[in-house]
Amino acid sequence: MRLTRTSDLWWKNAVVYCLDVETYQDGDGDGTGDFAGLTQRIDHLVRLGVTCVWLMPFYPTRERDDGYDITDFYGVDPRLGTLGDFTEFVRTARDRGIRVIADLVVNHTSREHPWFQDARSSKDSAHRDWYVWRDEPPEDGPKDVVFPDAEDSVWEYDDATGQYYLHRFYKQQPDLNIANPRVRDEIARIMGFWTQLGLSGFRVDAVPFLLETDGQQDAGQLPDPHEYLADLRAFLGRRSGDAVLLGEVNLPYDDTALFFGEPSSGRGDELTMCFDFIGMQQMYLSLARGDAAPLARSLRERPAAPRDAHWATFVRNHDELTLDKLSDAERAEVFAAFGPEKDMQLYDRGLRRRLPPMVDGDRRRLELAYSLLFTLPGTPVLFYGEEIGMGENLAADGRQAVRTPMQWTADEHGGFSTADPAHFPNPVADGAFGPADINVHDQSRDPGSFLAHMRRLIERYRESPELAWGDFELLDSGDTAVLAHVSSLPEGTVIAVHNFSAEAATATLSVPDAGAKAELTDILTGATHSTGDGGRLRLDLEPYGYRWLRLATPRDDPDRTTA
Repeated sequence: MRLTRTSDLWWKNAVVYCLDVETYQDGDGDGTGDFAGLTQRIDHLVRLGVTCVWLMPFYPTRERDDGYDITDFYGVDPRLGTLGDFTEFVRTARDRGIRVIADLVVNHTSREHPWFQDARSSKDSAHRDWYVWRDEPPEDGPKDVVFPDAEDSVWEYDDATGQYYLHRFYKQQPDLNIANPRVRDEIARIMGFWTQLGLSGFRVDAVPFLLETDGQQDAGQLPDPHEYLADLRAFLGRRSGDAVLLGEVNLPYDDTALFFGEPSSGRGDELTMCFDFIGMQQMYLSLARGDAAPLARSLRERPAAPRDAHWATFVRNHDELTLDKLSDAERAEVFAAFGPEKDMQLYDRGLRRRLPPMVDGDRRRLELAYSLLFTLPGTPVLFYGEEIGMGENLAADGRQAVRTPMQWTADEHGGFSTADPAHFPNPVADGAFGPADINVHDQSRDPGSFLAHMRRLIERYRESPELAWGDFELLDSGDTAVLAHVSSLPEGTVIAVHNFSAEAATATLSVPDAGAKAELTDILTGATHSTGDGGRLRLDLEPYGYRWLRLATPRDDPDRTTA
């Protein structure tokens, strides 16, 4: 397809890579990762094929919630460097063709933020109504706590002024009052500041909580939350025309789709992308059962994104692997298959594990999962370390189990830092998935390594515009263990087939727009297949096997681009 029509929608076929600066690379030997160290590792991301880096919070913090309790939205935490170090990283990334987005965490602040310190100084203070206060917790206000292991209420009594303040997360993170026009203006100012320094957008944290008005005394008179989100998107577009908002919206499909924008417009004027939490959870249920049906069902139910919007797909993210949208019985199945011990589970709704240990390092199942990531419709998002098959360290608290230092070399500290590991943000992974066996240095020199395989998947994904831009359709494979789908453009067609079973399987497909003896080429191996009568294709798949097949056309030329 014409590059001139797609270049300004760069995010539709991007490869997004999420990392935490403090656990990626220590550049000054103090035990904490920093921007100086991250900048020196940028070429690893280039070789991998990453086109966009998503930075987890790097702002000044009291470290009560791994950086999400922010004390200054306009700075860099001194442990991680300076604003100068940040801009050097962004400039270097841009020089390598990589865009940078960052977490926008504005549904709450730290309790130590100057705004809240002023707010609790007096009921008449300038920032008092920047937060949500009540004499008593309202009967109709929000009640469900996000972290049930640490909190039993979303209201906390403040002795200084004798009222309760709202906090949907930890009590040390009071919620901002988004109904206040001055707060909304400040959020726009924060976005404008960082885009001016080179960011290409934001991953918006906890979007439904950011927009909720439950518990507001004047909720009926407040602006429509979606109008506010559309205003933010319009503001961002004025400041930076190619910038994106990637939203964390873990709701049922129909509710999530509303965050793309007004459905009648067909374009999408709110979030640019929404994470597909439902599809991710159904994928794990399919993996646990060895049956493609749950994932296929979710793909049929998933609403199409508007023309100028997209879903974002992922195998795991930086939090616990949430399974909250599965039924209790389904969640128990996934727990039994991938996290049977209580210490592997979190909040009774998710797993604090990475995929490689879940499948006991089975390379076949790992490859299957990441083949799905790059062939299912949506922008693929990776979490740092996935490219080498990193594991977790369950000795770390809660979600920190999957936020261990990046493993660069085989030494005991993984090449992350020369400091005493007692100063590390989290302990390095150990055992079979520790740096002695899993690291970038060794895998970079092994053509059969998982890193080499991931580089190849990303390269083929980027060479196949049908996967990002094409019309998606599920195909009948003739076997419930096998998921088959087609992605097509006028210029070409790609078919992807995945066997979820531990047993060999045979898929029989009707290839759209293919007659007898049409030829298909395996994008990954170069092998060829031919259809029979009626465009039928028979594929023998090994256990957990998969195929990416391109239907040959008279114009077929993988090296051709049309300007």
